Order: sequence, then structure tokens, then C-alpha cells
Amino acid sequence: MTQAHPTSGAEPEVDCPVSLEVLGEVYRADEFDLPMILEQIPPLKRAQLAAYLYGKSHMHKLGLKVARSCDREDLIRVAGEIGSVIHGQAHLKPAKPAPTAAPELRAKTLPGQKKVSLAGAPAKPAISLGGSAKVRNFD
Repeated sequence: MTQAHPTSGAEPEVDCPVSLEVLGEVYRADEFDLPMILEQIPPLKRAQLAAYLYGKSHMHKLGLKVARSCDREDLIRVAGEIGSVIHGQAHLKPAKPAPTAAPELRAKTLPGQKKVSLAGAPAKPAISLGGSAKVRNFD
């Protein structure tokens, strides 16, 4: 089976609202350059770009960054109710990290729970199951 290969340069998908060059600039921009690049894109086109990127699993977070520079009304105009969702998610406060347990709580083991030891710990004595002269080691 033969496979056709494009002979021209890469092109964005048909539904991508901006040129490949602009898409590349947005993709490669750091936190300081992104706002300046997005300023140059008209508001409705920027909202379309935010919705487009949001819909791509590998560019979801970038879509939210672009959406932060958009008005809610523009996002709704280009993406309907999903635009409202994108706007809401883009303006959520970052989640707080999960609290870590205090050191004294981490050292305790619950009843029936075995302690985990690291390499170099002394070997445990053999455990006898009783009633038999055989000694079994469960390590």
C-alpha cells in the first residue's frame, strides 16, 4: 500500500482560525510574550482560537490561556454555551496543593498495617505458625 506525502509545507487544519505562523507563535510564546501576540489578533478571531485550542486535548491549557484574554460575550458568540464554560474555567483560581500530613502522623502505623523498611534494615526473625516443627519465613 502506498501512502501519499505532502510536498508543500505544513498547513493548519481547516477549522483553525489563524495561520500556521500565528498558531506557532502562540504555541511557542512564553508567559511574557503571549499577551503581546494575542493583542494583535482581533477579539472574535482570538475567541475562535481559544475555542479551537481548548478542543484539542494536547493544547487544552493553552486554549484556557488564550481565553483569559477574551471577553465572555465573544467566547459565547463563537462557541455558544461552551464559550461560557471556557471563560469560567479560564478564570478559575488555581487549586491549592493538598496538605501534607504532619511528620508525627506519618510515622504511625495503623493496627494490622505493616511498616515498610528501606534497604539495609535488619532482617525480621522467622515467623512460626505453631503446631509444626517447621519454621516459615514470609519475607
